[in-house]
Amino acid sequence: MPATSNEAAAEPPAWSREDLASDPHAREDKPVKVRRMFASIARSYDLNNRLHSFGRDQAWRRAVVRLAEVRDGDEVLDIACGTGDLARLFASSGAYRVVGGDFCPEMLDIARAKPTRRGRAVEYMHADALALPFADGSFDIVSIAFGLRNVADPARAVSEFRRVLKPGGRLLILEFDRPRNPVLRALNDLYCRRVMPVTASIISRDRSGAYRYLPRSVDTFLSREGMAQLLRDAGYAGITLTPLTFGVCVCHRGVRP
Repeated sequence: MPATSNEAAAEPPAWSREDLASDPHAREDKPVKVRRMFASIARSYDLNNRLHSFGRDQAWRRAVVRLAEVRDGDEVLDIACGTGDLARLFASSGAYRVVGGDFCPEMLDIARAKPTRRGRAVEYMHADALALPFADGSFDIVSIAFGLRNVADPARAVSEFRRVLKPGGRLLILEFDRPRNPVLRALNDLYCRRVMPVTASIISRDRSGAYRYLPRSVDTFLSREGMAQLLRDAGYAGITLTPLTFGVCVCHRGVRP
């Protein structure tokens, strides 16, 4: 029998305060919690992104496309595509084929419902970053925006991305970071840790703990230097990082030799 409204309301949050008292990336049940979290916030995801980035989230994604140096005939995989914003930008950039993969069906439903922009339509499919359903050397570009820290094993993920890239293929990872300027860092920390979790939860009516998890997951994830080392260890070459908006986030780029 389906759960009653009282039973649904009694369901514990995906991320409780006790869960986040320690490192959320070390939890064995992290994939289940992340999937539940994104299912809960899917319908308000785009609105919260626009409001709480002050409209910068789309500029960050455009920077990823620019740094990817899309060429005629390129095939692109955008993994952890969410509601499809980055995948759609790649599709309008001249890429020959764009696949958007995500492991949360609720996010993919929203991505598929968006009207096609200029350029080719995006192919959306259920996909796990740790076990991609593609042959070796399938893509010229692999991208992941704000998703690598949500996977259970980032090292395995970047190795899997390398597997499906063609020689000379480019990996683009967009992730949150912290500004290096101490004043900006303090202001960013205040906003991300105190203001945003409250306002985003109100807007989304979220009970999953998603917006408590967000700042905690950033604080406990790899630094930009750690990310560069992760890519080196996975065999990427030509590694660069590009800070965006005073270093609030960073676009990491690596090339498969």
